[in-house]
Amino acid sequence: MANHATTTETAMKTDPAGSIHDEVIGHGNSPAAWTCVFIMIAGSIVSGIGFVMASNVVFWAGVVVILIGLIVGWIMKKAGYGVDGSKIQGSGH
Repeated sequence: MANHATTTETAMKTDPAGSIHDEVIGHGNSPAAWTCVFIMIAGSIVSGIGFVMASNVVFWAGVVVILIGLIVGWIMKKAGYGVDGSKIQGSGH
């Protein structure tokens, strides 16, 4: 019978560590990402409260806070506080 090794099995024989885990992704672990997420969580809580209260004003205020979180995160990323940003180089992030 013929040996039908998959590409992954062949790669694992030549490179035991596997090249799939070589690149560090970062996962958004930066001040910009954390600030964005915290603001968006607050907006989600406000929207959830507004939904339960059946208040359109409170619900849409929460949605606006979520959008503000996105904008703040984007601004902070552009200011150098994102992953590999100039302001956080060498700070352990």
